[in-house]
Amino acid sequence: MDTRQDRFEQLYEKQDDPYQLKTRWYEARKRAILLATLPNPRYARAFEPACGIGELTNALAARCDELVASDFSSQALCMAAERNRDFAHVRFERQVLPQDWPRSPGGFDLIVISEVGYFLDEEEMTAVARHCGETLDPNGTLVACDWRPAFEGRTLSAERVHEILGSLALSRIARYEDADFLLTVWARNSLSVTQHEGIRARTPEGRR
Repeated sequence: MDTRQDRFEQLYEKQDDPYQLKTRWYEARKRAILLATLPNPRYARAFEPACGIGELTNALAARCDELVASDFSSQALCMAAERNRDFAHVRFERQVLPQDWPRSPGGFDLIVISEVGYFLDEEEMTAVARHCGETLDPNGTLVACDWRPAFEGRTLSAERVHEILGSLALSRIARYEDADFLLTVWARNSLSVTQHEGIRARTPEGRR
């Protein structure tokens, strides 16, 4: 076990919600903004690495037919599985990024990289981006959401994480930023929500 894994195992052994995901308005608001930026009402197969105790997993589960959620902390995964015990379509796996990236037949049509990229080094994050590009299906959505202020243990800035993911051949369809966090959404298809629904005309550039 590397020092990062050991640190998180100890963290979750001491507290069942060390980041106060269940109680902070900041966290609830951030989840709501993330969910609101997703261009599709529902997804067939989604992947959420570094799921922690499963609060975002719980929100995503309502929008997905299948959801794979992973973490390298066995303590966190136990709590996440309990939090989402009512969702039979959610599967939890113990994985270490980037080497344990899962492969799904047909790929994932939603990948959510939330609050994990800044713990990785440049090489690891580049590998994560490559895996995203390899496993995101032709109509897929990729989301990144990251805390912006400095803290002990950070190896990459939120901006750098999003720059690395932004190097993929995807269209950026949404972006939200404030003093606390940065959220970016990319998609294979650049059409807007209203273009998908036929409210606006479709053009080769995805704009009217």
